[in-house]
Amino acid sequence: MNIIFVMVTMSVLLLGFAVWAFFWAVKNNQFEDLDTPAYSMLDNKDKTKSDEEE
Repeated sequence: MNIIFVMVTMSVLLLGFAVWAFFWAVKNNQFEDLDTPAYSMLDNKDKTKSDEEE
């Protein structure tokens, strides 16, 4: 029966940490621009020597 109290306490602490992390991310604008990082890998800024020859 004691393990239930330990597990409930750990669950509440983990939930509290998850809620804190979510609000920290929102406060620090982590969700502002979700599309640009996905397109940045398609941008070919670093041209290799073989690309310049063509």
